[in-house]
Amino acid sequence: MTTIVEPLGAGMTRVWEMPEVLVDTRTEFQHLVIGKTAQGVSLFCDDDRQSTEFSQLTYHEALLVPALLLAGKVERVLVVGSSEGVVSQIAVAAGASVVDHVDIDQRAVELCAEHLPYGYTPEELSAAVAGDGPVRVHYADGWRFLAETTDTYDIVLVDLPDERPEFAQHNRLYEEEFLTRCESVLADGGVVVCQAGCQTMWRNETLLRSWRRFHEVFGTTVYYGSDEHEWAFLFGLAESVPDPLERMIARLETLPYRPSTIDADALRGCTVPPYTVRRSL
Repeated sequence: MTTIVEPLGAGMTRVWEMPEVLVDTRTEFQHLVIGKTAQGVSLFCDDDRQSTEFSQLTYHEALLVPALLLAGKVERVLVVGSSEGVVSQIAVAAGASVVDHVDIDQRAVELCAEHLPYGYTPEELSAAVAGDGPVRVHYADGWRFLAETTDTYDIVLVDLPDERPEFAQHNRLYEEEFLTRCESVLADGGVVVCQAGCQTMWRNETLLRSWRRFHEVFGTTVYYGSDEHEWAFLFGLAESVPDPLERMIARLETLPYRPSTIDADALRGCTVPPYTVRRSL
């Protein structure tokens, strides 16, 4: 029996039992493990759980669906990170004609497609790398891609491992400068969405920092904290929107993609940030 000890906060860990390991390797960027847990086939990067077969749809819908409801249109989507490919598939189902998926870790994306029962299949990934279809996979640094692209997008989605207190190459993709780069490539009515950390008070440092950064960069910031997962997400619009919640609820009825884990009541309840977050500005 293999175990993975996942850090949760100062002096706190969570132990995952893994009776069967499918992959245990160190890519150029991270230690990656895929194996079977009590939550099905699961992905870990540097000992942090990234997704599990049981809960991945709850996570990925909370990450993308609010952005689909806030964006003025959903035609062009940029995804940075999110190695599994689930959000690319949801974006296409929601009507996107172009999804540029940028990930620096080619080996991680390939292993996810090979071993995870969700997200890209190996055949879908090969087609996306070749640019054959609406999804186009680019093995590149998201920082550089944003600096060099001349395209604009209706949604820019950044889905990375949690920001770390120690040095990590992905930490710069949480900073205000990178959010500003994301905002600069938005089409009119576009939305930037970022995985913003955990809302629990013993693990909310990333969320508090992200909340402040979003308010510095965007005219409107919308919070969505999953009520059935442990992660929160932030959505930024360049313009000031007087009632984003009502926009989201109204558009939910006509969204081509039908969420399995989000309804109007979830939108009403999950868009209120925790008290500690609200008072932090």
